Amino acid sequence: MRPTPLRRWVICWAWTCRADGGCVCWWRTAADARCLPSLAVIQEVLLVTDRQAALVTGGATRVGRFFALHLARRGYDIALHYHHSAAAAGETAATIRHQGRDCETFACDFRTGDVEGLIERVIARFPALALLVNSASTYAPGDIRETAREQLETQFGVNLFAPFLLTRAFGRRVDAGEIINIVDNKIAFEQHAYAAYLLAKKSLAELTRMAAIELAPAIRVNAIAPGVILPAAQRTSDYLAWRYAGIPLARQGEVEELGQALDYLLDNRFATGQVLFVDGGESVNRVGRHSENYPGRS
Repeated sequence: MRPTPLRRWVICWAWTCRADGGCVCWWRTAADARCLPSLAVIQEVLLVTDRQAALVTGGATRVGRFFALHLARRGYDIALHYHHSAAAAGETAATIRHQGRDCETFACDFRTGDVEGLIERVIARFPALALLVNSASTYAPGDIRETAREQLETQFGVNLFAPFLLTRAFGRRVDAGEIINIVDNKIAFEQHAYAAYLLAKKSLAELTRMAAIELAPAIRVNAIAPGVILPAAQRTSDYLAWRYAGIPLARQGEVEELGQALDYLLDNRFATGQVLFVDGGESVNRVGRHSENYPGRS
């Protein structure tokens, strides 16, 4: 049976965003009654506009791709940011759409592009934006003495300045929501061989705590610090075995365990300003030297 049509056109004339991040479209009738949409159509539109969306930066590959797919399974529509990986972004977006969620790709160079404008572009496409996952990252070794200014600016531009600007724009434009920053368990160490990268990630962890205070109570801000979970392809088996020896749980982490960490931070409404280490205990494995582990003790 076809639904009973409305007597007049029903048109959307205003948006209201609720405290939980969902958006409601308010309706009114128009004078022209020549075309009559059904109640089912209106209900479907209301349902779609009520779905929350997440912006995942660096969402085309590796950890960012996992987070995008995981959030789609949780019911989010996905705004998927990428820089160079256009083909991978398209493949990831197609996978998300196959899961029954909406997904749009957004290109932006975090070194030279309009970073804050990315939030505006996303909100224009997804008015119910409620989650920002800052997972885009760039990684390069170099100690303090050998780090060139260009490398310093690149590492800070992508790993700190871009998340800062996105957080600022998100805080200005979103009434209620959540921000998840992806840092690195290396922030627990002073590995000067990665001076610029590590200083930027340490600063991102501090931004997490600072923003959690400023943006509360409407927006919660947390971070995840992954350990050895998706090692670079060039890492040898000997290198990985050496790394595992320094991890109390003595193994490589699974990417699904990052999903569990993300779920916890999203579901626990009383958690903010936290950096959740998912590294098998590597970051706390710092016993130090003392008389009982001195090799020369009698």
